[in-house]
Amino acid sequence: MNSTLKFFSAQDVHKALSMQEAIRAMASAFTQLSGQRTVTPLRSSIEIPGSENSALFMPVYLPGSRKIAVKTVTVFPGNTQRKQPAIQALITLFDAQNGQPLAVVDGTALTAIRTGAASGLATELLARTDAQVLALFGAGVQGGWQIEAVLSVRSIQKVLIFDPDKQRAQTLAEHIVERYDVKTIVSINSAELREADIICTATTSQAPVFKDADLKPGVHINAVGAFRPDMREIPALTMQRALVVVDERRACLKEAGELIIPINQGVFVAQHIYAEIGDLTAGRVKGRENNAQITLFKSVGNAVQDLAAAEIVLQNGLKMNLGQTVQM
Repeated sequence: MNSTLKFFSAQDVHKALSMQEAIRAMASAFTQLSGQRTVTPLRSSIEIPGSENSALFMPVYLPGSRKIAVKTVTVFPGNTQRKQPAIQALITLFDAQNGQPLAVVDGTALTAIRTGAASGLATELLARTDAQVLALFGAGVQGGWQIEAVLSVRSIQKVLIFDPDKQRAQTLAEHIVERYDVKTIVSINSAELREADIICTATTSQAPVFKDADLKPGVHINAVGAFRPDMREIPALTMQRALVVVDERRACLKEAGELIIPINQGVFVAQHIYAEIGDLTAGRVKGRENNAQITLFKSVGNAVQDLAAAEIVLQNGLKMNLGQTVQM
């Protein structure tokens, strides 16, 4: 019997998945993950010898959605120099009742939105309610989504952008001013970081991108760029004194250099991780204790995010008559 599936392009994803919908989908997905109601094997990776390049394979099953998904994502940091995306991906959705392929979704666009949405959720749960200044490290594609996500949940009046590529930072700053009418500055002085109430790091750095001494009391940090044991964006001292929330303990302790490096140095212990973000969404634990406390959300990304977001793309895409139908 012939069957069909839908293909949703990046343009379709942008039309079908709003940031607010994505944030709510992340809350549901993380609640299920921390409640041990998902099947999420640790992702497999292939490191390309002689390069910084890698490929990741992320399977997941969400009983609540009755769907299976597999995301294949490539990470080629050098692509930014060639004006190509550093992260490219495809997500395949299957019906968990009969195994039928349902859709292929552009995972590059979806990953960007769902990663931003996770930071939006963490900001909603952990950042001070009176936060007004956002600092972003990394002016790549993800940087724009980090800004949009934070603007969705806090009344930000000023955005500071830090990036070694000043032209790229300026281009992003102009886009933010045009789209959101928020004062946006390309920063070159680390002292300016002391203004920030919220910090998002979205780089592929192997060394901390700021100094702990430059942090303002009460700052909230979303650290989403580093996803390998040899990568880290956050100083060990910041990790020591922050209330640390992760997307998933198991994955972060295997993959996040922010945790692994200081643990190996003997200056951090796994028990210092306060909670998974799904523990906060489920109401099992509380978040920020006071306005002076530093809070930090560390994410390496989880396939539950991809499936939850892709399901919305499929549902809304069908309603909006988006995508192409492909004969199997």
